[in-house]
This record gives sequence, structure tokens and C-alpha cells, in this order.
Amino acid sequence: MVASDGGSGGRLMKKVLGLGFWVQGFRCFPWLVVSFYLKDGLNVDPSTLQILQSSANLPMVGKPLYGLLSDSVYISGQHRVPYIALGAFLQALSWLVIAISPTNMSIFAISIYLLLSNLGASIAEVANDAIVAEMAKQTPFSIKHPQPSSSGNLQSFVWIASSAGGVLGNLLGGIFIGRFSPQSMFLYFGLLLALQFFITISVRESSLRLPKSPSGGIRKQLSQLLVALRKPEIAYSISWFTASYAIIPALTGTMFFYQTQYLKIDSSVLGISKVFGQATMLLWGIIYNQYFKSVSSRKLISAIQVMMAFLMVSDFLFVRGFYRQMGMPDSLYVVIFSGFLEVLFFFKILPFSVLIAQMCPPGCEGSVMAFLMSCVALAFIVSGYLGVALASCIKVTGNDFSGLPFGLLIQAACTLVPTFWSSCIPDKVESKAKRKD
Repeated sequence: MVASDGGSGGRLMKKVLGLGFWVQGFRCFPWLVVSFYLKDGLNVDPSTLQILQSSANLPMVGKPLYGLLSDSVYISGQHRVPYIALGAFLQALSWLVIAISPTNMSIFAISIYLLLSNLGASIAEVANDAIVAEMAKQTPFSIKHPQPSSSGNLQSFVWIASSAGGVLGNLLGGIFIGRFSPQSMFLYFGLLLALQFFITISVRESSLRLPKSPSGGIRKQLSQLLVALRKPEIAYSISWFTASYAIIPALTGTMFFYQTQYLKIDSSVLGISKVFGQATMLLWGIIYNQYFKSVSSRKLISAIQVMMAFLMVSDFLFVRGFYRQMGMPDSLYVVIFSGFLEVLFFFKILPFSVLIAQMCPPGCEGSVMAFLMSCVALAFIVSGYLGVALASCIKVTGNDFSGLPFGLLIQAACTLVPTFWSSCIPDKVESKAKRKD
């Protein structure tokens, strides 16, 4: 019985998940264009750019609701695949509308379309994450095959698929951005999402052989979610993980303007930088699966947090001209160090997702994973707003970056703060899983 579950159904499930997460990673293709379109086409300043990009993530905060709907509301006897298809449809609709809209559209209009796009992405991500969480809970009936290994393998697979999409998306974005109009690139991505929609609706969820999850409606799912969040190991872990992002004032908009406006870094260099970053994410998924699955989640996540602070100090030296004086070209630093730091923020998500999947109670996987990603999305929004406030305090504008070095030091100090209460993260979940057996 177990062997048959891993046959055609398992392969089809991997194809559905692989496509879903690959497209999810490829979303950086239009978003790289959006940054330049807002800066050069609509002439927004650094703070406005960061506010718009942060606010566009607001639909991500609603992920617990989408998770509850996916867990409890079935569409034609299915509760995962239809939501993936709906997410692809909403994204395709929004990008295709942007593509055919006038080039001088208002900031309000493009904000609405970006919100709709992220709403669709959120719904699809919730359904995809729920499938991964469900399969992580379905372990073979043998003590020789422990749960952490199976969940880690599937998590690494979708991580690699997403990273591969990110590598290709950033590579093509960097190449196309100087050769095609923004509307053309939005059109290409919209057509890709339309293709994903038609492929997804052709798949019957029963053919994926997902584990059966009893559903008693939204009220029961909400009750189960609240019970799960009352567990100290889950509540403390998610609280720490959320705070570890929210406490950092993001200066992404300011750094984007500093690199493109002040240093005159070409858009193709930024594209290569993002490709390098996505390649390291792809490599991280492989390395984690091979060498770090058995490492304590607390130690691994704390080490990543410290490395983030270290690279922020490196950014401080970069802005002060230290590397330039050593003979390193600005473009080389942007490609390697800036590209790596941008994705290092997400390195923690892989081991933490594996950790939460192990602790997640059966029957509400979608709700718990969605709540986690909602908290992360909210944390990034708060981080973005704090970055705008910090940039205002240190008086950084689109033409004056004299206060940026001090802001980067403040950012690095804030990044180190969560490491002092990393004990909120459980150290050994395996032993708990064995006790359940």
C-alpha cells in the first residue's frame, strides 16, 4: 500500500508542486521590472518605492483565512488543486491587465493590480504549502524511516524548484529589462500564469493520493488552529521567527536607489546579482538536504541570523568606500555580497518550515503553515515601514545618502537582538515525534 502511494500519484504530485513552486520563484521576473518601472517610469522616491512594495504584500497577511478555506471548503470534492488554479488565474488576470494598460497609469491603479497579483500568489502558496505539510505528516509505517527525513526531502525539493525559478526569472529579467518594454515582460509572465492555470485544472486531486484530512467546516478548523497555536513550542517558535524579521528596519528601497542612482549600477548587473542570490538559495536547498537536516534548528537559524548582521556591517563598509579603496569594483560587490544578503533573509525559512511541519497537528496543516507565512509577510511589511522611518530619521533621500552608513549599523544591531532569546525555538523535535509513536 505504501509503495503504491509513492508511484504515479507521487510523481504527479511532485510535478504539480514543482510547477507551482517554480512559478512562485519565477515571480521575481516581473517584480524586478516593477522596481525600475516605479523608479524611472512613475518617478517615485525611495521611501514611496519601499512603501508600495511593502504594502503590496498585504494580501499575504490573509493567508490563515485562505488556509482555513482550503482545509474546510471543498470545491467539486477537492480542496487543494482548485485553490492553486484560482491563485494562478488571479495572478494571470492582474499581470495581463497591467500589460495592456497605458504606460502612464496612476500609482493607485498599479497598486491595486499588484495587490490582486499577490492575493492570487498567496492563495496558491497556501495550497501548495498545505500539500507539502500534509505529505510531511504521512510517514511510512516503519521506524526505519523517521519523519524528519521525509519532510526534509520534500521541503528541499520544493525549495530547489522555487530557487530554480528564481534563478531563471532574475536571469531573464536582467537580460530582457533593457531590450523589452515593461508591458511586454508583464505580458510574458501573465501568459505563463495562464498556462499554469490550464495545466492545474486538468489535474484531478484524487490522482495525487493526498492523505485524507477530516474536515468539519471552518469553525472546527479555526478551533484546531487555535489549539495548535496554544502549544508553547509552536507559539514561541512562530513568535520568535516573526520578531526576528519585524525588528530589522529594511533599507531595500534606499539601497536600490543608492546602487542605481548614485553608483549608476546597470540594471543587468542587478539582474546578475539576483541570479547569484537565487543560485545560492538553490545550493542552500541541496546542502541543507545533504548535511544540515540533523543539525539543531535553533543553532542553524541563529547562525543565519548572525551571518545576516555580519553582511550588513559589510554593506556599511561598502557604502563608506572600504572595498573600493581595496580595488574591488562596486559592481562586483553588488553581484556577490548584495545578492547573497538579499536571499540570506530567506535561508531561515527552510529549516524553520521543516521544524513547524514536524510539530504541526494533523488535520490543520494548511492553517498552521498559512498562519506562519502570514506572520512572516506581516513581519516584512513592518520591517519595510520601519526602514522608511529609519531613512527619514537619518535624512536619506534619492539624492543624499550621507546618513546611509549609520542606518546600516543600526540595521545590523537590530538583526543581532533576536539571537539573545533564540531559546524560544525547540532544540529537539525528533524525540517528541518518537514519543507520539
